Amino acid sequence: MVTNRELFERARRVIPGGVNSPVRSFRSVGGTPYFVARAEGPYVWDVEGRRYIDYVQSYGPGILGHAHPAVTEAVVKAAADGTSYGAPTEREVLLAETLCDRVPGMDWTRLTSSGTEAAMAAIRLARGATGRTKIIKFAGCYHGHSDGLLAAGGSGVANQGLADSAGVTPGAVADTVVAPYNQIPTVDDDVAAVVVEPVAANMGVVAPISGFLEGLRAACDEAGALLVFDEVITGFRLAPGGATEWFGVAPDLWCFGKVVGGGLPIGVFGGRDNLMEHLAPLGGVYQAGTLSGNPLATAAGLATLEQLTPDTYRSLADTAARLADGMTAAASGVGVACIVPRVGSLLGVFFCSDIPTDFDQAKVAAENGVYPRVFHALLEAGVAFAPGPYEALFPSLAHTDDHIDTTVEAFAAALEN
Repeated sequence: MVTNRELFERARRVIPGGVNSPVRSFRSVGGTPYFVARAEGPYVWDVEGRRYIDYVQSYGPGILGHAHPAVTEAVVKAAADGTSYGAPTEREVLLAETLCDRVPGMDWTRLTSSGTEAAMAAIRLARGATGRTKIIKFAGCYHGHSDGLLAAGGSGVANQGLADSAGVTPGAVADTVVAPYNQIPTVDDDVAAVVVEPVAANMGVVAPISGFLEGLRAACDEAGALLVFDEVITGFRLAPGGATEWFGVAPDLWCFGKVVGGGLPIGVFGGRDNLMEHLAPLGGVYQAGTLSGNPLATAAGLATLEQLTPDTYRSLADTAARLADGMTAAASGVGVACIVPRVGSLLGVFFCSDIPTDFDQAKVAAENGVYPRVFHALLEAGVAFAPGPYEALFPSLAHTDDHIDTTVEAFAAALEN
């Protein structure tokens, strides 16, 4: 039997750092990554046969749990007809119709292969449609790894101990203005767009304070700038219509991913028709992708969205509330300062006394040294959180009360170590 350590050593000889995404490296928590052999429902099994109750869930797509029968059956059926055509398919149209029907105010969509591509294209579209150059983003919000959006990107970047990224030239970020989250910035008439995570889920889950999203909408309207919601994480996790339905604030452009692909690579950006018509072949803003609208990804996405009804969202929120309340009570019981913020089914964990409202505050909580110790104690007990303090927890519809209770017990024991 191959071990995690053996595979990691082999991987490091052929893959930089032994991983294909830095967040998997365990750099911020220490130790050797576990290599997943298979997954089902709320569980993953590593190559050594150890089973974990999984709250990573591929960083968000696993809203139904791993290997949901409806999704796997849809993918198998689609694969039998071919895996990529380089031509339009019916399922692309069905998925676009489904998304537009669910999101209030979104008329048209364009499919990509990742959230990074979706955000990159949305920003290009915003610049092309407005004729302006500057973009405002918020510290700690992650919008993919395109050069212009990596400034103060939180999450994967912060977990590596980095402020930004080497290889990004000053010119690439010259038109990117970084503002503190939960503070409404000055939006001048040279700003093309303000891009924001409606719930900042790449700095440990920081909710928008009352009036923040509404204030951004008003500031953009006054300046003639576009408001872009990056809902790669929040999209179709908070509610059937995403953050727009949840908060009652509609942006001009949306970015989606993760849940929309049912665990397969996908990204989506969309908006009003009078903005989306600037895209080629109708307009002068170019965007393309060989695998965009991949038939397997669209099959998985449609199968996933079909399962997500108002009742399932209520059930998912109840599960998340049980986990958040249990973890909070467990920490209180052993005298450990701990906050578990929750927005719908999206959870974070901060080992501090006051709930963070921006990246600077989240960073203090993330870097106090508590998370790595708790992470490894949980892993030893068979519970997998993300290997970084800036990530969210993703309970799924496959997590039962028994799974939550087992997790809370393990969390209490981990805090006592």
